[in-house]
Amino acid sequence: MPFQQDVFTQNQYYHIFNRGVNRQKIFFIKENYFYFLKLLRKYSESSHAAVIAYCLMPNHYHLLLGQDSDISISKFMNVLFSTYVQALNKQLARKGPLFEGRFKHIDIEKDEYIIHLSRYIHLNPVNAGLVTAPDKWVFSNYRDWIGKRKGKLKDANFISFYFASPEKYEKFVMDHKIDTELRKRLEPYLLE
Repeated sequence: MPFQQDVFTQNQYYHIFNRGVNRQKIFFIKENYFYFLKLLRKYSESSHAAVIAYCLMPNHYHLLLGQDSDISISKFMNVLFSTYVQALNKQLARKGPLFEGRFKHIDIEKDEYIIHLSRYIHLNPVNAGLVTAPDKWVFSNYRDWIGKRKGKLKDANFISFYFASPEKYEKFVMDHKIDTELRKRLEPYLLE
């Protein structure tokens, strides 16, 4: 059930994130990631939520979503994670919470933050030391953004609105040295 203080608005973008209880894993084997992505696709389509950027990490996740209808992202997230946690608990014969409480979300109010947030999300596995380049991490849609994979969890119109070509986005990500002032302005939107 959605929390009363959650107000999600049509035609608005949100950074959604959370981590495992005590920073423990939320994805244990490769199949967990793929199952979650299958659910993300299924429920985002039925809820008319646009998946802009995502990155699934062993103990946390980042989603940049757009609410394209009057169906609240809160409802979408509830169904998505309830289904995932129930399946994972059954698979691992475990009980109890998987996440540190309810998902967190931040409204993205300025266009300038959206592209920097997508870059931050796609660079997450590099910054965590899991891979040396973002295209080596298969559990994000970075490869889709740069045209190296034909995944269905991306909003092609969104990407082409901000970047003239996949190569332009790839260059933008690879030139990832963010100046201190911009980093400070982005801090409220980032999970650190």
